[in-house]
Parts: sequence; structure tokens; C-alpha cells
Amino acid sequence: MTSPDPQPGPDRGPKRRRLPALLRPLRTLRQRLIATSLLIVALPISAVAVVLVYQEREVVLLEKEKKLFAITRILDSELGPGFDAYLDGLNGGWDNRDGAIERLAQRLTPLTDRIAASDPGVGVGYYVRRLDAIVTYGPSRDYAYTVGRSIPADHPGRQVMAENRPQITQGSLVRGSILNAMYPIERRGQVIGYVWANETTEAIGLQQRLIDLAVFVTSLFGFGVAFVLVWVTSKRLSSEVDVVVHGLAAMKTDLRRRIPPLRDELGEVVDAINGMAKALLDARSLTENILSSVADGIVAVDRRGVVTAINPAAERLYSVSARQVLGRPYSKLFNTDARHSALLETLDSGRPQLGISVELRRGEHTFRVDASSTVLRDGDGRPIGAVVVLKDVSERDRLMVQVMRADRLAALGELTAGIAHEIRNPLTSIRGFLQYLQECESVEEWRHYGPLIIREVDSLNHIVGELLAFGRPRPPQIDAIDLGELVKETAFLARGRSDAQVSVEIEPGLPAIDGDREALKQAILNLVINAIQALPGGGRVDIELAAADADQVAVRVRDNGVGIAPENLSKVFDPFFSTKASGTGLGLAMVHRIVDAHGGTISVQSRTGAGTTVEMRLPVRLQPEPPSEDPR
Repeated sequence: MTSPDPQPGPDRGPKRRRLPALLRPLRTLRQRLIATSLLIVALPISAVAVVLVYQEREVVLLEKEKKLFAITRILDSELGPGFDAYLDGLNGGWDNRDGAIERLAQRLTPLTDRIAASDPGVGVGYYVRRLDAIVTYGPSRDYAYTVGRSIPADHPGRQVMAENRPQITQGSLVRGSILNAMYPIERRGQVIGYVWANETTEAIGLQQRLIDLAVFVTSLFGFGVAFVLVWVTSKRLSSEVDVVVHGLAAMKTDLRRRIPPLRDELGEVVDAINGMAKALLDARSLTENILSSVADGIVAVDRRGVVTAINPAAERLYSVSARQVLGRPYSKLFNTDARHSALLETLDSGRPQLGISVELRRGEHTFRVDASSTVLRDGDGRPIGAVVVLKDVSERDRLMVQVMRADRLAALGELTAGIAHEIRNPLTSIRGFLQYLQECESVEEWRHYGPLIIREVDSLNHIVGELLAFGRPRPPQIDAIDLGELVKETAFLARGRSDAQVSVEIEPGLPAIDGDREALKQAILNLVINAIQALPGGGRVDIELAAADADQVAVRVRDNGVGIAPENLSKVFDPFFSTKASGTGLGLAMVHRIVDAHGGTISVQSRTGAGTTVEMRLPVRLQPEPPSEDPR
């Protein structure tokens, strides 16, 4: 069987998944892999950088607060017992405000300058509550001008002294925008002032920016390293994927091609692909060998009606070669259309066509072909085309004709023998009576034997009449029949012929059937009479009428009589076969012919001494003979 490579259609193959909008401009696997990997790397690096920057700002501020408060505690401890010790010997003491400020500035400025010098950028100083003045602010070279100044009423330092609680603020003060740590000076249970240590926010911001820069540089370095690693890895991976892609492309036309071995997981994928290709090649070879050896013709088409496969038997049947028909429309090749083609009808409707018998002409010869077509489906159950199987039954039909002719001759011989047997007995009796009467002169003898001769002649006439009825059945008169009423009427007629009990059981709701009323009445009556005759000592005959399936009804005649011997069951419908001394053997043969004419079936079940059941199954609707179709 030969088939071309399948051509992709508009509705074939798996639909490609659409890429996210961000990745649509990236056409190659490597580009998408690099972009995706970098995106995956960039997100955590950026998140870590943001977290580090945020935490770094918090840490810097916390560290500054701790440092500034440590400096204020140093200033507080360096002050000793308080400001009073620094004013000893001052004329006027505290009342001399200017002198007190000058004395405290002289004593404390070296201390604040030393501490400020130990940490450049930090400003420190003392504020005396009693004098309401700044007495020192280091480094003094920059802030000596503030000595003697009072702080505003809303200055945070006043809140520190009032609440006796350290406080740190950020805002614009004497030095400008600063982070200012203020610590209350408490001596002997009283707050006598406060000390501060501050640093400009510009310096803090510079430090933070330096740390931000370090984080940025580190993140950029990590991103660069990741980019290099992704680039190298993607290059290797894309080259290996290209090997797989090119190998698969080659396999489309030649399944014998193998993909070169690779490493790691892709190597396992390649091994699996090569294994599947070999299995597919073996399966294809097996299928082709099987179809090539099949005696029946097989033709397959795709959804467009284009021939995709044809086996040698079909080539011989159509007198074509695969090269002539593959890839071409089926209807144009064989000059047919869907109305006369089982294959195209199946392709169009999706319904299988089974056992369509037609004649196919090839030159001067005519072939009898049985065509059966069905839908081809893919692994997901979607239709992909249709296939037709063509069986040349010409030789079979010829042999069947010969067998039927032989059967008819045999049946004719049996019929002739049966007729001869049935006619010979009355003729022998008539001949004997006539020979006897030929030598007898008594009128009484003639009167006595004359009726016997007439009875034998009537028997001959009865046999001839049944032969005529069996050999020339009248045309059926088909009409809608209420089979229940017909069964009741037949049972009523049969009851008058015997003392046997005849019962009728009819299933309600049965439909009327198509049939010949008189013929069916004769068939049922014959069955009932046969059942009665099987009850020599009286008995029971049951007639049942019921639905057999969706479109058939069954008539069962059951008796409890003598039954039929097993060796005779296969002969009960043969003409002139009878186990009764006075029977002609045509009754059941006539019943069988009537049932056949109605498209039904008849069966017999019997046990010797237990009774017999005869069942007729009749279709509700008679089906017309199907017209012949072109198998193509």
C-alpha cells in the first residue's frame, strides 16, 4: 500500500500556542530562552536590591541614631557634677548671664571641639536651661557664633528638657537639615539643660548613596554574570535543539533517518524519538505488507477527497497504478459523485456504508463488487478521511449460482420423489379396486367400492391442489394488520377442530404490522393445527404474541404434546416431510415460505415427550429492496 506524505491543511496539526505579548518579537527559541532566563534572573536580583536598599536606609539611620546618642552620653558624662563647678570664682555667679556664658564656653569648647574632631561631620554642644542659652557648639570654628543664643519656643530641645526624655529629630535647625540627637542633662533630680549631637542629612544621604551604588554595582555584576551563563547555556541548548529539529524535519520524508545522539535529558528525548520512529517504521512496514497481501481492494482519501492510499488489489480492480491516482481527487479519477459513491457518501455524511453490492465494468468484463466504507479518525477521534473496502464477489456469485442450481435440482428430485410417493398410494388403491371390479358383475360391489375410489381420487386432487398452492403462491396483498385480532380469530377457528385447550396471551400496546392478512392467517392456523395434532390424548396449546425487539413482533405457538425427535428437527420445513400417516408435509413448508415473504424468521424448539414451541418473528415494517450503488 502506498501513501504520500500528508500535506498540512488549514485545520490539521496542533494549534501553536500564542506567546505572551512581551515575547512575541522574539522569533527563535534561543532568543526566548535568553529573554525568559534574564527575566527570571532580573526579577529576584531587582527584588533583593530593592530590599537591600530599603533595609540599608533603615540600618544607616539606626546606626546614626545609636552613634549620636552615644556621643550625647559621652558629653553628659564629661560634664561631671554639672555647670556649677565651672562657675566657681565668677563674680556674680549665675546672675552674671554674659559672664556665665563666657566662662562655660571657655571651659567646654575644648571638650566639644575634641569630640567633634573625632567624628568629622558631627556637631555637638551644650544648652544651659538656667541661662536659656547655647554655651558651646563644636566645632567652634564653624558654630562659635551660636554661643549665647536661645532656642525658639517650639524647639524640640525644650520638650526634651520638659519631659526629661531623649529625642531624635530630623529637620532644619541651626546647621540646616540635620539628624539631631538630644539628651537631657539631669543633676540631683533636676534637668539643668540638654546636650546634643547631630549630623547633616546631606552627609547621611551621601553615605546612603554610596551604599546604593554598591548594591547597584553588585546587582549589575550579578546580572552580567547571569547573562553570560544564560548566553552560553542557551547557545549550547539551542544548538542541540536545532539538531533535534533538523532530525525531525528529515524524518518527515524518511523514517530511516536517525537523530544524532545528545547528552543529558535531550539525549533521552532523542533516544525516545529514534525509538518511536523505528516503531512507526516497523508498524508502517507491517501495515503495508498486510494491505499489500489483502485480496480485497482498499482505497483511502483525506477530508478533501484526495486519494492518500491504494493497495495492489484495488489497483488491479480499477486497472490503475498508485502513481496515477495518489494525490489526485477521487471523484475525478473514477467519474463519480457522492450520490453514487459509498466512499464519498461516507466522507460527506460521516455514516458508514456496509455491504453495498454493485456491478463494476472494466473493459468488456463486468465484476460484481461488495463495497463497505467507513470514516478514518486520528488519535483524538477527529475525522481525517474515509476508506472503502472493495470485495470482488463475481466468482463467489458464480459458484453460488451453481450451488443454488444443484440445490434446486436436488430439491426437485426430492419433490418428485415425494409427489410420486404421495400419488402412488391412491393410484395403487384405485388400480386394485378397478381390477377387482373388472371381474365383478355385482352392482352391490360397485356401489360398495365406488365411494372408496372417489375418496382416493379426492385425495389425489387434494395433493395436487396443495402442490399448486406451494408452487404458485399468489402475490402478497400488503396492508396494515392488527396481529392481535388475527391471532384471536385464528384461535377461535382452531378451537372448533379439537378438544384441546387453546389459550391466547397478547402483550398490550403492540403496533400494527405490514403484511398479507390471509397468508399470515393461514400460517398461524397451520402452526396451531400442527400443535393440536401433536396432542393425541388432549392437552394444551398456548399462543403468545409479544414484542421481540424495537422493530419486530413474535408469535409463539407452544404445545405439551409428543414433541419432535432431534433427528427430525432440521427436516420439519422440507416439502413432503411429515411424521403423520395422513400428512402431506407441505403445511410447515408453506408457513416457512409465508414468513420469508414477510422478511421474518421462524424457529422450532422441541423435546420428545415434553412438547414443541414454534416462534415466528415478523418485522413491523416491510423494508423495500435496496437499490444498487456504484462502489466507487
